[in-house]
Amino acid sequence: MPDASEAFQMREARSRFAAMAGAYFMGTFNDNFFKQAVMLIAVTAGRKDLQGIVVLAFTAPFVVLAAPAGWLADRFPKRSVVIAAKSMELMAAFVGLAGLVTGHLGLMVGMVGLMGLQATFFSPALNGAIPELFPPARVTWANGILRMLVTTGILVGITLAGFVLDIGGAPLLSAPRGRVLVGVMVVAISALGLLVSFGIPRRNAADATRRFPWTGPVETVRELRAIWRDRQLGRILVADVFLWSAGAFQLILINTLGKEQFGLSDSLTSLLVAAQMLGLAVGGLLAAHFSTGSRWFRVLLPAGLGMALAMGLVSLVPVLPAALRIPSLYGLIGLAGAAGGLFLIPCESFLQIRPAPERKGAVWAAANFASFSGMAVASVVYIALKSLKPSSAYGVLGAMSLLITAWLYSEFRREEWR
Repeated sequence: MPDASEAFQMREARSRFAAMAGAYFMGTFNDNFFKQAVMLIAVTAGRKDLQGIVVLAFTAPFVVLAAPAGWLADRFPKRSVVIAAKSMELMAAFVGLAGLVTGHLGLMVGMVGLMGLQATFFSPALNGAIPELFPPARVTWANGILRMLVTTGILVGITLAGFVLDIGGAPLLSAPRGRVLVGVMVVAISALGLLVSFGIPRRNAADATRRFPWTGPVETVRELRAIWRDRQLGRILVADVFLWSAGAFQLILINTLGKEQFGLSDSLTSLLVAAQMLGLAVGGLLAAHFSTGSRWFRVLLPAGLGMALAMGLVSLVPVLPAALRIPSLYGLIGLAGAAGGLFLIPCESFLQIRPAPERKGAVWAAANFASFSGMAVASVVYIALKSLKPSSAYGVLGAMSLLITAWLYSEFRREEWR
């Protein structure tokens, strides 16, 4: 049973958690809603090449500015950094609205870049604030709830973008009505997210004397080396990076899997992505229930094996009877997502809990750097494997999942993990 002080901390934490979760959800929704709208507009305009630029514009700040983002999260109160990031999001939303009204694709892509910039600074501050708010035993629960909300934000944002763009009627501000409504929605949600962020609890800076990392990515590499020297933290970071990279690989693979190999429509292919995301949300909630206590890592083995098995079975779907192929495909991809969520949440919770208070922001920013670099590598691996059938590529990913799970299990078997 929790003692009185822990019970009081939990009551206070839950009362403040809604503001953190709300700010996170609205930011995630806006990121995906606007990115998807811009990519659809680019394809309609015959500029498919801009899709890659849109993705690059959003992800580049996470790699280039990881060190300053971590410094800010530790040097200043995390609440102040979150509010500043949400203010930047609102300014970016006005840039996006201007691009949508004028039809200027450069402004739209610029807005995506600004959203990536604010997310780079927002992420270490908010994720570093979770272990300041909750006792260690409840951090996994908080992350499970956040993962469910983030997944919902991604799903709703991506799905809603096309519907809003398709809204007809008289032009607004001399521009297509749907396009303008996208911009208005982004501005309104950004403003609401900024207001909600003021409800995040006040805490002192973790390290008010921390020096600015003038060497940028070099400083991030130093931080990653320090993380690796902590045996437990380093191994969990490797697992976390693999999970994010595998997720990015699957998102690239699913479109080809659905449309080309199984002949699904655009909407049915999109539902494959939805199956993966919903599975991820379910896995996050399961992690919040099962990965608690000092033996939290006990869920990693069954989760990793489940992920490897589900991915491996996707490679066998083409040999099933025709009537079973599509239902099996949705089910297996959903199961892979659920196992991935069960694996991911305890890893990310450990990344938040393990570092010293004055290093939490820096460690999370370095983890972002590693994860987004891993996702870039996943894109290269996809190109290298493009000659394989998508279902066979899923089998390769399942084998890699099995290897990383076996390696991590062998590391946990060492005496120092017990």
